[in-house]
Amino acid sequence: MPSQKTFSKIANHYREQILSGDLPPGTKLPSNREMCGTWGVAAATVSRALQALAVEHYIRTTPRGTFVADDPRWTLTPRDRLARVQRVKSFLAEGETSIVLGAELMRPPLYVAEIFDLEHGDQAVRREWVAGSGRTRTVYAVTWYRAAFLAVAPELLNTAPGRNHTITNKVLEATKRTITHARDDMHARNANAREANHLGVPVGSTIMAGAHRWSDEEGMIEYGEWCLPKLFTIGYDYRPIP
Repeated sequence: MPSQKTFSKIANHYREQILSGDLPPGTKLPSNREMCGTWGVAAATVSRALQALAVEHYIRTTPRGTFVADDPRWTLTPRDRLARVQRVKSFLAEGETSIVLGAELMRPPLYVAEIFDLEHGDQAVRREWVAGSGRTRTVYAVTWYRAAFLAVAPELLNTAPGRNHTITNKVLEATKRTITHARDDMHARNANAREANHLGVPVGSTIMAGAHRWSDEEGMIEYGEWCLPKLFTIGYDYRPIP
């Protein structure tokens, strides 16, 4: 029987290469025989790893071989996006583009004000954007920042599509702060009219919705709310406590 640990290790290896952009859409993977030799495992173990990646829509198998999916049904988690900010200064995946739908200074909802520990009447910066890869919408999001950040990072109100992917890095560089704590929360629900419109799905469709909180000892740096189309896969590794 294939080793669960080895099967997961192989799947994780190719999943991470796809997410990082090291294996772009359309890239042909090594043959099953080559993988068996590389990993020193039986064919059944390789097949099980590839089956997992296929179910998650990372790859497609044809008579010509196994390829990275051209029209992916996966997107990055906030954890993955933060890792890309730290590594390449962009929160978008390789091949993913974004459009800024709006950027404004406004009074936030009460719960957002509480997250940033704002005084009554204080304003915050709200950025609304959607990202996609090819013909597929991968995420619709709203991100919030402190109004005080505008003094050193006026780009927060810039809606140019080519600037959006580096906005988190711009804030961190301008404020000289470092994200030291991050939390993700997720739940499934039905899409409202605005979400459905930007994701290109029918109103009421099942979506994955979530929020991320990125902070340091001084407080919240970025708070974001996002949603994904149904059948999209997101996931991340974690280290169990011994």
